[in-house]
Amino acid sequence: MTLGRLNADDWHGRRVLLTGHTGFKGAWAALWLSKLGAKVTGISLVPEGKISLYTSIEDSLNISSRILDIRDKDALDQAVQDCDPEFVLHMAAQALVRRSYRQPVYTYETNVMGTVNLLDSLSRLSNLVAAVMVTSDKVYLNRDDGKAFLEVDPLGGDDPYSSSKAACEIAVASLSKSLFQDSAARIATARAGNVIGGGDFSEDRLIPDIWRAAEAGEPVTLRYPNATRPWQHVLESVSGYLIFLQALAQDTKRSLPSALNFGPADQAAITVGQVAAEVQSAFGIEEDYSLTSGHQPPEKTSLALDASLARQTLDWQTRWDAPTTLKKTVDWYKAFSDSQDIAALTLSQIEEYESLIHE
Repeated sequence: MTLGRLNADDWHGRRVLLTGHTGFKGAWAALWLSKLGAKVTGISLVPEGKISLYTSIEDSLNISSRILDIRDKDALDQAVQDCDPEFVLHMAAQALVRRSYRQPVYTYETNVMGTVNLLDSLSRLSNLVAAVMVTSDKVYLNRDDGKAFLEVDPLGGDDPYSSSKAACEIAVASLSKSLFQDSAARIATARAGNVIGGGDFSEDRLIPDIWRAAEAGEPVTLRYPNATRPWQHVLESVSGYLIFLQALAQDTKRSLPSALNFGPADQAAITVGQVAAEVQSAFGIEEDYSLTSGHQPPEKTSLALDASLARQTLDWQTRWDAPTTLKKTVDWYKAFSDSQDIAALTLSQIEEYESLIHE
């Protein structure tokens, strides 16, 4: 089994279903898979907002794009049958915590039933080799004690988003043992979060909020500046997903775990405020951040993942430390603001990161 790196030969011409391809992480994954020569079908909603990474790089993507809602069982089933994938990377989700308070039903419908719909469709395929369902670092029962979570820790969630992803984990575990009990296909989940990098324009996310404030020449407004998170570049998590899929396909002894954490090796506590100060300075904003006024939905103060199992079983490891991650992110947004060739820049960061994997 080849571990710790991506092999183009394992991906070239392989049929890959990528859900959520118009989202932030999905667009990075789509470009990387295109570079590897995979035959990608993307399933997703129309990109949100006036600007997105996907629309910025769409012309450079060699993929078949299907715009549909994974809650639409019939449309999803037809798209899956048409693609007949060998590999599946499922990232389509309602991924915003604060939005989940406003739209709890939609959040559960998308994150739980959307995944159930997909697995039901996949269960009728004969050529499926492996599928990785992406959940979140927030699937764990977090008592806010600073503990770095292991894959065996209890699942939970105090907000609709977190609990929907924990419920998704339970659904995947159950269906993989029932719908796929007679299948050779491997079904697994991947847990990562607090991903940053160029091209995220979502609401209520730290780096996009800082960039928007910098564009307006103002300091950013923060909700919980003392909160710590397992920050990592988007390429770290996407590399983990793809290496996991690749390894599952070669795991003839079925020895790999069915769930893995992907997070930074350095668990040093880096607060939201510290990240904001460094990124604002890089954007030329020297004023301190301000605090959001009024009532805010509660958030956990600490969150950390223990990714040692991924390192042990996949030889996966992070390549960019926090300063490098922030620099690459700021470089991307500066280039975007300067109307540079975003597809070329994004691809160059993938190539730089990929070269570190193959060292």
